[in-house]
Amino acid sequence: MGNRLSKIYTRTGDRGETGLADGRRVPKDHPRVEAIGELDSLNSQLGLLLAELAEARERWPSLQELFEALSPCQHRLFDLGGELAMPDYHALATEEVERLERLIDKWNAELGPLKDFILPGGSRLIAQAHLCRSLARTAERRCQSLNALEPLRPVGLAYINRLSDLLFVTARLIARRQGLPEVLWQAASRPHA
Repeated sequence: MGNRLSKIYTRTGDRGETGLADGRRVPKDHPRVEAIGELDSLNSQLGLLLAELAEARERWPSLQELFEALSPCQHRLFDLGGELAMPDYHALATEEVERLERLIDKWNAELGPLKDFILPGGSRLIAQAHLCRSLARTAERRCQSLNALEPLRPVGLAYINRLSDLLFVTARLIARRQGLPEVLWQAASRPHA
């Protein structure tokens, strides 16, 4: 899959350009680079979520299932970034989108219907899952912006969309398994006329 990095700095990006794996040089604010960067930010935060799940599962063993389900997502995000960096490289498969859908359906059945808007919070772990969800939405928007200019494979767009849904359900499931109430949105009181 290409060359491994043997040197961390190359000085080739000092003038605001970066190289893609297919040999093209593009500005560092090119929509393709923006999308790759957002996937990287999401992957970093997902790594933090996984680390915190790993620590928390000692106290709440039922969090192990979430850890195991989310761990492959870091690798698939890296695959998607690879697809963006090398447009001829195809790593994601529809089976991975289907895996996320099965998890969403299974976990949603445990949670029951959502009756109110919820806010990120309740515990650090819940808030971290929501942070990942919001970063997934940002990554999805960047991928859609790129897709408008240079069409992407539908499976990658579907994957990032399902991942944001899964992370929302994950946040809710963490609250349930930690025995914490979800933080419900409270509408502002209307000013009197």
